Amino acid sequence: MNNSHFEKLANMYLGANVNTMIYDTTTCEISEGYAEIGLEISEKYFHALGAMHGSVYFKLLDDAAFFAVNSLVTDVFVLTTSFNINLTRPANKGKIKAVGKIKFKSRDLFVAEAKLYNEDGKEIAFGTGNFAKSKIALTEDIGYK
Repeated sequence: MNNSHFEKLANMYLGANVNTMIYDTTTCEISEGYAEIGLEISEKYFHALGAMHGSVYFKLLDDAAFFAVNSLVTDVFVLTTSFNINLTRPANKGKIKAVGKIKFKSRDLFVAEAKLYNEDGKEIAFGTGNFAKSKIALTEDIGYK
């Protein structure tokens, strides 16, 4: 697999509006069948009880699984078709990271899992998703550069 592909995917992720305007401390590392997304927790991600909202857990888990899949697909953007998450611990400080890995692949379907860890290395959430190839080419127009 080509390192340039992984770098272009990371650039696409880091340049997306949601990551530059909302999640401003995001990190992204991608390799073949693997992706790691990091985030420094901020109070702006908290719900009323002072811990990170589940939507942030979902985003990080989905992103890590998505990029693990797209690392194997070099011509088109993949799409999440379903994603199930389980929240196991609250998080309210420090750096967290989501690690995505491929579990299954066929011609038309990919299954990936992701685990979210707090800065002490404890798993705080996990998820599994199904992904499919789209008809949207990976081009500079979508930030793949």
